[in-house]
Amino acid sequence: MPTKDYTANNIQVLKGLEAVRMRPAMYIGDVSNKGLHHLVYEIVDNSIDEAMAGYATDIFVTISEDNSVTVEDNGRGIPVDIHEGEQKPAVEVIMTVLHAGGKFDKDSYKVSGGLHGVGASVVNALSEWCDVQIFRNGKIYHQKYSRGLPTTELKEIGKSQNSGTKISFLADRDIFSDTQYKFEILAGRLRELAFLNRNLKITLKDERTEKEEVYQYAGGLVEFVEYLDESRSPINKIPIHFEGERDDTPIEIALQYNAAYTENILTYCNNVNTIEGGSHLSGFKAALTRTINYYAQEYNLIKTTDKISLTGDDVREGLTAIISVKVTEPQFEGQTKTKLGNSEVRGAVESTVNELLYDYLERNPAEGKKIIEKCLNAARAREAARQAKELTRRKTALDSHSLPGKLADCSSNDPSISEIYLVEGDSAGGSAKQGRDRRFQAILPLKGKILNVEKSRLDKILSNDEIKTIITALGSGIGSEEFDLAKLRYNKIIIMTDADVDGSHIRTLLLTFFYRYMKELIEKGHIFIAMPPLYRIRNGKEEFYAFNEKDREKIIDGLDKDESKLNIQRYKGLGEMNPNQLWETTMNPETRTIMQVTLENAFEADQLFTTLMGDEVAPRRKFIEENAAYVRNLDI
Repeated sequence: MPTKDYTANNIQVLKGLEAVRMRPAMYIGDVSNKGLHHLVYEIVDNSIDEAMAGYATDIFVTISEDNSVTVEDNGRGIPVDIHEGEQKPAVEVIMTVLHAGGKFDKDSYKVSGGLHGVGASVVNALSEWCDVQIFRNGKIYHQKYSRGLPTTELKEIGKSQNSGTKISFLADRDIFSDTQYKFEILAGRLRELAFLNRNLKITLKDERTEKEEVYQYAGGLVEFVEYLDESRSPINKIPIHFEGERDDTPIEIALQYNAAYTENILTYCNNVNTIEGGSHLSGFKAALTRTINYYAQEYNLIKTTDKISLTGDDVREGLTAIISVKVTEPQFEGQTKTKLGNSEVRGAVESTVNELLYDYLERNPAEGKKIIEKCLNAARAREAARQAKELTRRKTALDSHSLPGKLADCSSNDPSISEIYLVEGDSAGGSAKQGRDRRFQAILPLKGKILNVEKSRLDKILSNDEIKTIITALGSGIGSEEFDLAKLRYNKIIIMTDADVDGSHIRTLLLTFFYRYMKELIEKGHIFIAMPPLYRIRNGKEEFYAFNEKDREKIIDGLDKDESKLNIQRYKGLGEMNPNQLWETTMNPETRTIMQVTLENAFEADQLFTTLMGDEVAPRRKFIEENAAYVRNLDI
């Protein structure tokens, strides 16, 4: 046994922002693309807090050619006077000290998205340089920082009648391997913030491409719902919208029913997207079910012959809703702020919906009747689906001997190390079965294209053979009421399709299914895309694989080649690879490339799936026209 001493001298104390630089993922989630963009959100959130407090009306976000970012607002400007406890200018305290900020003082900010006072200081710590300008008291103040430390004193550099704060920073390349910001990712979050803060004007400019977009919505949440439902056929043409305040909690809700079969409810607390819901979502669901049922009974809209009681699933079918609450002391579960825990918020939301939704239905009987009929159709379909659902539930509870016949299961019973490949076609499935490592890799061949769940009710979905096979193989169940991640039989679910149009379509159909009915698999990082090579390059006895044209040219350029011995094969499908090739290029954990499917922006993802897979043709045509210029590899 080793006998190395462990004494007080082994205890390391990190000063200032050293801890942030040593463990950045603790503060921004990770140091990948997601964490990089999170830096921008942290600074923007401070400007949003100024807007919520009633002081800022405009926010400007600029991506410079060197990938530095500037965020400017016309709020009050960060205080510049000397902080009594720290004996430094307040701005320097905010930029260099963790847990320092105005969010703890409810006289400064009644509600705030950034609650821990770490945002600006963390961004500063993870930046090669950070530059702050403050417009306040008729003057302009300026200070520079590098990797969390001030490099200049706070100085007065001019005069201005404007007020506000302007922060520029360059993400540290010692921390982030990729510092290239993606316009679309930032646009998604900034558009969301503009919807949530009615009339706030947010401008995003990319100096790398001269692209600029302005987000400002006088309709707020109503326009948000209309944006989400752009590719759907609405049942109530104008979204239902109401605001109220209970127990000092402002509540705003907008909702609309459409002809689709899935629900899409987004919840926010102080502009933070609570993707795991929480008390505000629980209150909304309970009140919606109760109010819809009570209204239907009061006005005799359910026939006694129907013998139907509307469930929560019934009243949420085809529902798009935005719930936004402002809470003075929100209790989020964890630093990631994905679930709201304040128990009092449930009652506040519940009573608001009970009163105001019922009032709307009473005042709009024609709309109310259409909504009830939509819910009744869902209830009838639910009853039709019951037997298919029960069969699926029983199958998933049985042992491996009752698993789908075409599933080649792995020998391991440990889900944490097991993975399943959903493979396009029997030919590729056969190669994958022969080439896999049977200890931990399962293979499920899929016959053709699965059902488009965007256009189908649950009863039809559960009667589809390929989908039933997938549900049974995974073991986790389906739908919000029955899905149980603890029963998932594989840690990784890897979609492996051909690199052509049909393969892309099958991949999109599968992702649509997982997003609509097993979204937690995506949220928890269980869904992956296999990346098989497009080319095999032989140069004499040497053999190389290229995943795209760029890889192919790079490999060829680097060869000491004899043209007579050079052979380039473009794979038309997975079935063209023998088992050894498929294993080495696509399935061997040591050499393969797989792409994890993440959910960066829930409402953008929802709209994309609806646009691509829904009934409306016009939005799909518009999407294709707008994105055709970005196509690099088109296989027809």
